[in-house]
Amino acid sequence: MNNRVPLPAGTTLGKSFEYGFDVNLGTYGSPLFQPLRRMSAFAPTFPEVTSDVATYDDLGSPNEAVDGRGVVISFTVQGNRNVNTGLYLPELALLLDAAKATGEAAIIDGRWYHKPEVGTPNPNDAGRASFRVAATRSNVGNTGTEVWSITLTGVGSFERIVNPFAGWGATAPVVTSVMPPEAAEGELVTIAGAGFLTVTGITVDGAAVPAKDYVIGSGGQIVLAMPAGDEGVVPIVVTNPAGSSAPLAYDRGA
Repeated sequence: MNNRVPLPAGTTLGKSFEYGFDVNLGTYGSPLFQPLRRMSAFAPTFPEVTSDVATYDDLGSPNEAVDGRGVVISFTVQGNRNVNTGLYLPELALLLDAAKATGEAAIIDGRWYHKPEVGTPNPNDAGRASFRVAATRSNVGNTGTEVWSITLTGVGSFERIVNPFAGWGATAPVVTSVMPPEAAEGELVTIAGAGFLTVTGITVDGAAVPAKDYVIGSGGQIVLAMPAGDEGVVPIVVTNPAGSSAPLAYDRGA
């Protein structure tokens, strides 16, 4: 007889490998998130910062208030290199450079998120933080794969974000045109392309456009009110959870 308590319909058992981590290769305001490839042993923790609030009412028992929480993430990553240049993949190179640096150069921007094999990503299981980096070359034997052990320690608090994982078949947006040309501040333009249904942001000349200033008409069309800026050629970039489009050069008016 099966005496196990049944699970609700539609329940699936989570897998150990169902997490992703992205390294920001751009800036905080105009991020270019690159998924960390060939990662294993992802282990996030959220250490508490407490203060003693015990009183006589606690009858000698401890009473600690949680004043804040940090984030510490450890994982391993294989040391894949370009055979022509000898360089590591860009996301690993950024981590290793930060692990050897000081000051602001020692800090990276990253985000983590639930990334299921099947089913819907947990919308509440995702975050973003600034981290300092520690790196150790962990496989130092005479045979085997090159592996780095990475520990990321949060700098300040972490930010809860919308889960950016859009599914295994998702692709970054493609921008093919922006019409009409020479639109000035407040004038409407139509961005044509693909991959727009799950857009999370648009930048014009590196500045984020508020969500209230554009409307997603379809997977291939966005109507946008041109933000303030200088006359001339500027890049327009559209981002969705799978990545960012290549910048399209647009000649904007005064």
